[in-house]
Amino acid sequence: MTAPVIRSLLETDLYKFTMWQAMLHRHSEAQAEYRFACRNTPQYPLADLVGDLSRELDHLCSLSFAADELAYLRTLRFIKSDFLDFLRIFRFQRDFVSITADGDRLEIVVRGPQVHVMGFEIFLLAMVNELYFRRFDPVPALAEGRRRLRDKIELLRAIERDEPPRRHPFQFFDFGLRRRFSGDWHREVLTTLKSEVPTQFRGTSNVLLAKELGLVPIGTMAHEYLQSYQATGVRLRDHQKAALEDWVQEYRGDLGIALTDVISMDAFLADFDLYFAKLFDGLRHDSGDPVVWGEKALAHYDKLRIDPHTKRLVFSDALDMPKALSLYRHFADRTQLGFGIGTKLSNDMGLQTLNIVVKLTHVNGQPVAKLSDSPGKTMCEDQTFLAYLRQVFNVTPA
Repeated sequence: MTAPVIRSLLETDLYKFTMWQAMLHRHSEAQAEYRFACRNTPQYPLADLVGDLSRELDHLCSLSFAADELAYLRTLRFIKSDFLDFLRIFRFQRDFVSITADGDRLEIVVRGPQVHVMGFEIFLLAMVNELYFRRFDPVPALAEGRRRLRDKIELLRAIERDEPPRRHPFQFFDFGLRRRFSGDWHREVLTTLKSEVPTQFRGTSNVLLAKELGLVPIGTMAHEYLQSYQATGVRLRDHQKAALEDWVQEYRGDLGIALTDVISMDAFLADFDLYFAKLFDGLRHDSGDPVVWGEKALAHYDKLRIDPHTKRLVFSDALDMPKALSLYRHFADRTQLGFGIGTKLSNDMGLQTLNIVVKLTHVNGQPVAKLSDSPGKTMCEDQTFLAYLRQVFNVTPA
């Protein structure tokens, strides 16, 4: 019998835990809805996965946190004891998730108390992805994956060997859990990178593999955290500032990388005043032109008379190694940098990958939206609310 895709509740992205704790402390009463979407055309219908995915979900809902997993989370200084008490008794509830087929399309709707449903996202995406890629012959895929991984390692070694040193080092992280080829391949990739390029490879978002491989767990916040504040009682115009303020109060200096593109970079910077710019360690890019974004960030720090060498820009939008290195060469003498690489680390096998997401659509019965700096990443089911949000923040459609 094939092993389940998910064998531990720790095998999720770190920012799920950090957002989960913040929402438990600040908005434990919130109700939320999340929906699955595939942004490209798969080679075979995802609707074929309904039966297998339902069985995987049943297994997920049978899991609880083990004692050694809770002990590991306790070693992370920003995880609080009452949150660990919550996790100790936590179980996912199957009734909160609906999985159906609509023709060839896979439909997944997650609906319930936000602190009980927000954790489903990464697990569902990892399940869909691995079940889908089990349909392909693993032998040539793994051979190609290993060849491409060796090429990446040689490229990184050549950078260290042949290029002049810059003020700040090249550092990258694995952000590939949700769209990986398989769990076993993900582990092999991270084990290899840790062994072969330890000074450049600095961690992973996958908390279980961070624990088991002795890596640094990486992550702060995702779009859903800031989006939630669009419907949690603050004035819409003030929701970014309210979310950032609550984050500062929750973590008091830890987890200081802020995500900038929930409403657009320009609208974010309008709220990211001297107070927040001093309190947060840096910013994360996830849509739009990364060079334009980085120049805007550095100009903003310059305007506030903050030394950019004390801050960090993290890039995480559809990166591959050459793109990350190009951005590094552009910015490395001007500020600290980090590069979160996802699919091109965990699923670079010569196969067409899935562009799948599970996105927050409603909180407390109200629509929420993401006004991305890339047109294809804007997410909202209510066009009236989307238009209103653009008007409030003076954002023109990308």
